[in-house]
Amino acid sequence: MNIKKIKGVICAVIAAASYGMNPLFGIPLYNEGMEPLSVLFYRFFLASILMAGVLFLRKDGFKLPKKYWLLTLTGGVMIAGTCLFWFLTFRIMDSGIAAAMLFIYPVMVAALMWGFFREKLTPSTAIGMLFAVAGVAWLCSTGSNGGNISFAGVIFIMLSALLYAIYIVMVKTTRLKDAPPDTLTFYAMLFASLLFLIPLNMGFDLQMIPSYKALANALGLALFPSLCAFLFTAVAVNAIGATQTAILGAMEPVTAVSIGVAVFHEKISLSTVCAIIMIIAAVMVVIRGNSRLPEPKTESQ
Repeated sequence: MNIKKIKGVICAVIAAASYGMNPLFGIPLYNEGMEPLSVLFYRFFLASILMAGVLFLRKDGFKLPKKYWLLTLTGGVMIAGTCLFWFLTFRIMDSGIAAAMLFIYPVMVAALMWGFFREKLTPSTAIGMLFAVAGVAWLCSTGSNGGNISFAGVIFIMLSALLYAIYIVMVKTTRLKDAPPDTLTFYAMLFASLLFLIPLNMGFDLQMIPSYKALANALGLALFPSLCAFLFTAVAVNAIGATQTAILGAMEPVTAVSIGVAVFHEKISLSTVCAIIMIIAAVMVVIRGNSRLPEPKTESQ
């Protein structure tokens, strides 16, 4: 393995582990009395400020042609929605189990590409999709045997996964794939933060950060699951490709489960562990099956 591939693998693992830190910083903010909308505003607003610092280092870093604006705003809506449902889940369900369910999003990507863009569905992909759905069903059944799982939480996490899958399909099949990833991420996060002000009475109902500890958690939320996750993912995709990066994304639920058990003392049973492993394995089969397919035609082609 050459230096570029080693760098890509390391970046992919860091990106996935960083995104798995969402509960580590988000749950303490809830414990200090903050509501999801306020938490998410600070997450994306602070992340966009940090990303702006990165763009200052690159010439024309803020330049985004007009042809990308509508799609970028739509992407911001998808990102805001997926994170809103993701954070709502934390309040009613164990974060580790929720993270494992969220990892079903590559299966949803495959289903969307097959259903709307006529991408060929290989036998291995179809089998992987079935096993992933079975894994989620198995995981839901473990709620009474160690672990806090609720019907509303499952609905929220499935909506979160679906919106994230739609965002990925947008980036893959529209001209957004030609936009600079760091610039695209900056504007999408900035727009997402502004969206959260609307239900907060245009900012008048925005909660203030209550303590220095909460400020540290808000900055951690902006830095690790947002800035680091997005930037290291972009580097990893460039170095080892989207398929290998997605496979190494299995570190995301592993990190979230570990944090949930070690930090928040969430219960986990052997049955839950087996269901999580089943989901991860099934998703890897789907990703592997899709990697053998030709790229579908997109609007920029």
